[in-house]
Parts: sequence; structure tokens; C-alpha cells
Amino acid sequence: MHMRHDPLYASRRSPVLADNLVSTSHPLAAQAGLAMLAKGGNAVDAAVAAAATLTVVEPTGNGLGSDGFCILWDGQELHGLDGSGAAPADWTPDRFAGQKTIPFRGWESVTVPGAISTWVTLADRFGTLDLSTLLAPAIGYAENGFIVSPVIGALWERGAELLSEQPGFAETFMPGGRAPRAGERFHCPDMARSLSMIAETAGKAFYEGPLAEKIAAHARAHGAALSEADLAAHQPEWCGTISTGFDENTLHEIPPNGQGIAALMALGMLEHTAIRDMGADDPVALHLQIEAIKLAFADLHTYVADRKYMAPTTQEDLLNPAYLRSRAAHISLDKAQEHGPGAPRDGGTVYLTAADSSGMMVSFIQSNYSGFGSGVVVPGTGISLQNRGAGFTLKPGHPNEVGPGKKPFHTIIPGFLMKNGQPKMSFGVMGGPMQAQGHVQMVLRTQLWDQDVQTAVDAPRWRFVDRQQVACEEALPQPVRDKLSDLGHHISVETPDSAFGFGGAQLIERLDDGGYAAGSDPRKDGQAVGY
Repeated sequence: MHMRHDPLYASRRSPVLADNLVSTSHPLAAQAGLAMLAKGGNAVDAAVAAAATLTVVEPTGNGLGSDGFCILWDGQELHGLDGSGAAPADWTPDRFAGQKTIPFRGWESVTVPGAISTWVTLADRFGTLDLSTLLAPAIGYAENGFIVSPVIGALWERGAELLSEQPGFAETFMPGGRAPRAGERFHCPDMARSLSMIAETAGKAFYEGPLAEKIAAHARAHGAALSEADLAAHQPEWCGTISTGFDENTLHEIPPNGQGIAALMALGMLEHTAIRDMGADDPVALHLQIEAIKLAFADLHTYVADRKYMAPTTQEDLLNPAYLRSRAAHISLDKAQEHGPGAPRDGGTVYLTAADSSGMMVSFIQSNYSGFGSGVVVPGTGISLQNRGAGFTLKPGHPNEVGPGKKPFHTIIPGFLMKNGQPKMSFGVMGGPMQAQGHVQMVLRTQLWDQDVQTAVDAPRWRFVDRQQVACEEALPQPVRDKLSDLGHHISVETPDSAFGFGGAQLIERLDDGGYAAGSDPRKDGQAVGY
């Protein structure tokens, strides 16, 4: 591949080119990962160190109580790891009787956190450095403090306004009664102690030991269901990947309970359109992508759940090439439409990626879901808990209806692209429902339209919202917006202050002559580093 860098869009960054690379949403995390590579570690070591550091320096998007997923190329084959946790054993539909939705904040939104187990499982199987070494940068920043960046400071203030009354939040994340501001130093010695215990016990302290006891005791004190038994029962799953092709490229995603299948469905539909005849910023090319995403999301929200509960419609039904071809036939070149689900059967997240000179490539994502998640922080531990339970529905009989020991629908998805059977790109886009849509945009920009990874990251993004509503970034040119409006899309522009709705993105692409190119997102504090 010829490396062509066209600084077409706002950031003017160039891709970072090296044999060993780490790209994350925060410079300190990227440097923590690079430090592991410099110590002789591999890409998995770098990813785990970066992930742990992100729980400290970017608490607005993830924490020790997050969930995590990973796709990695070990140099020979591809692996998928589902580290998401399940609902407590007492979460029956009756528990939420009389409510329209699962609570979005507080203890009743908390499922078993899986991120810690994801780190441990990855490091144990593929890492080369011990866990104490991998977590040392995170422990150092928690103990000695780090300087809050402007982007994180703004998100922190917003989170504090929403969550200051949640159990344990203020005492951990509002020192002196307010969120720390940009340029101020934040310490969290409680988190340093928890990370040290996790390192010393290979994660057991979190799921069976003293940290598990503190989590469960805090839950009981607030009438919540999460118990020691729920934590002890958690196990990450080597789940493999699901995939679909577009020309010589094959996009791989983690199978449901996540939304990665929507990216696959949309790409599989676009295979049967005229999009190859258009340019990257042609409004009709954007229109085709939006319509494919609409069709995919209609099925996503009807059929997708914990894969053990997806019946009678399965992931194989949704990815059936004949079905995707039939869905593509619903796309009109000249008008936006509202799409219902098909009949596939007859009758505020952090993402990071790392790659090393041995050929190992890691695509890793972890999240508290919405900003600080539930807002619940376990006293004395620095453990902020996700609100993934809000991903369930209370609609009786729906595949994603809440149930004991069941995993909720997840938004966070790592992406991985293969080309002609060889690893090509590890990548991800943050931001709730933006993620599957962002995966499609990144694959097409880099592979169909030959944009380098930084240009693809810098390009203005769009996001299907609902019905005919499409949000776009300010940088999307006015003539493009006007043409989309003419086609029937209801276009709204989101300002930079709310642009987290378009996520941050990190990409690492393997180059034909060896080594890699990395892109990172200036929408957040994204940075790629390498040597």
C-alpha cells in the first residue's frame, strides 16, 4: 500500500509510523503501553498497561468497575475475548415491576464488572511481563497523582453535576467538594491500593477477596442485589469473532451481546450498492451508509441480546449473505426512508490499540458505559461501577429482557480488519451507538477510499440517531449537509462541546513493507506513540 497522507480535514496531524505502536485516548496511557514494549513486552502487555492507566487518568469514561472486550491477532490467528459481566442472580423481571426502563444510574444499573478479569486473562495467556509490572504506571498515577487535562476536566465537571449524590462518588471524585479542574493534580490512593491488590493476587482480590467483599457490602447497604456469589461466578469467555466481507477485506467483531454485528450487517449490505463508484465525501455515499446503518439498527434492537438467549433469530440468520442482499434492496439512491426490522428467518468509553514488531496486534475497549457509569463508587477502593444494566429492556419476551445471570446488550466493540487472510487494521471508535457506525466509516475510508489512518480519524463523522434524524459534526461541509437534507434526512449539527457523541477513534494499520501506521483522535486527548 502506498502511504498517501492528505491533510483534508481539521487536525493536520500525520499518522505515526513505527514497528511498535500504542494508540489510546490519553497520552499518559499511550506512554504506559510504550514503556512495556521498551521493557521487552509485547502488544498485549502494552494494551493491559494502557488499559489499567486509563482507569486512573480518564475516570470519566472507565474505571476499575468497567467491562472489557478484546480482539487480538497473536501472530498466527485471531482471538476474541468477551469480558462483560452478567446481571446479578436476583435480577428477575419482577424486581423491576412497574418501571418502564432499568434505572440509568445508581446501584440498580450495576452488573458484574468484567474489565479486571479481561486484563488478567489476556496477560496470563498472551503477555510476557508480570501483572505488577503492567499495573505499575497506573498505580503510580493513582498514588502520586496526575495533572487533569482540559478535555477530561470538562467531562469531570459535567459528571460531578449529575452524580454528586450517588453513593461514594463525591468522596472519591470531588476532592474539596468539586471536580478537579484542568491543570490541577488529582490523587486517588484508594485506587492505588486496589490496583496493587489486583496485581498481587492476579485479580482474585476483586472477584473473591477483600475487594469483592467491599463491593458486595456496599451493595447490601444500599439494597442492591450484587453479591459475593455474583462476583465469584464471573468468567471471561474466549468467544471468537463474527465477520463479513467487503471486497478483499473481512471485518471481524465480537459476537453478541454487543452491537458489532450491526457494523457487519451494514457493511454486508453496502457490498450490494453503488458506493464503490463514489468518493469518500460524496453525500450520496454518506446517504448509502446511513441507510444501511438504519436497516442494521432496526434488526439490532429487535433481535440482538446475550447470544445464549437469541432465539429463534440467531447471529447466523442476521449475517446470512442472502438476507443482507435482500435488506440492501430496500435502500433507495434518491431518498431517505424509515426502516423496520426485517425477517431474517424463513417464517464517555475508552478504546486503545497496540501492535508490535513480532506481528501481534491488539484491539481493546473498556467502558463504564455513560461517563462515570452508575456514579456508584465503593468507599475506600476507588472502584467506580459501570451502569451496563441499563442496556437491558423490560419488554416481556424480548431477547434482551432483563434476567438473572444474563448479559445486557452492550455498545462497546473492538474492531479488527483482515485483508486476504492477513491482519490489516486494529481499530475502534468510542461513543455509545456511534461505535458500529464509526466502524463502517473507518473501514470504508481506509480501504475503499485509500485514506491513511489519521485522515480517516480526522474526517467529519455522522451518526444516525432515530427515524430520519442524523447528527453530524460542524466540519461536514454545508453543501454535503444540504444534499443529505434534500434526500430526506433531518440533519442536526452538534457543536464541539457535544462532539463526544461522535466518539474518539484510534487505528493501527499494518503496512505492506512491515511496520504500522497509527492514527489518534484530537476530539479527545488521543495520542499514538511508537518506536
